[in-house]
Amino acid sequence: MKLQLPAGDFRAYLFDCDGTIVDSMPLHYIAWKTAFAEWNCPFPEDLFYSWGGKPTREIIATLNEMHGLAMPVESLAEHKEELYFELLPQLKAIPEVLELIEAEQGRIPFAVVSGGRRISVTKALSALHLMDKFETIVGSEDYVNSKPAPDAFLVAAERLGVAPADCLAFEDTELGIAAATAAGMATVKIASPQERAEREAVRTGTKA
Repeated sequence: MKLQLPAGDFRAYLFDCDGTIVDSMPLHYIAWKTAFAEWNCPFPEDLFYSWGGKPTREIIATLNEMHGLAMPVESLAEHKEELYFELLPQLKAIPEVLELIEAEQGRIPFAVVSGGRRISVTKALSALHLMDKFETIVGSEDYVNSKPAPDAFLVAAERLGVAPADCLAFEDTELGIAAATAAGMATVKIASPQERAEREAVRTGTKA
């Protein structure tokens, strides 16, 4: 299924990574569940997806507050990332986004705009041999205020030398869409794993 793009003469495409370029959200959730189980910290799947785009350390700090826990933010974040990296051999790209990237590469510049750390992004893209597709990668180290603030997208636009209004942002989360919109960019919403599964069920006639 091809992505439906809004009308406009866009001069750059800005992509979130997790859940947008790579179908990594289910793998991230496995890593989170494994890490939090060691602290008896609940993390329901619906909450995980609603926090899509939230940096790793913010997730841990917020859950500490919610549950009165004292999980070590830095070491647990590192542990969770290592658990995720172990799952990368299972990683796949999101087909309709990969199709667009391959079709449009070279016509206009691309950037990755992630709520995750740059090392997480580069490992995921490298696992799928996609690193050479992007002119710049903006990770959580590169801005102060995380999504839904516009900072990450504004940094990417500045690096590419393209006005925000001339950028098209691709995102899978409401936080990401809000961030890109706040930056003055048009957006494309990428379906979540649940939405893709429902769409496939309808297509194949297996939906109850």
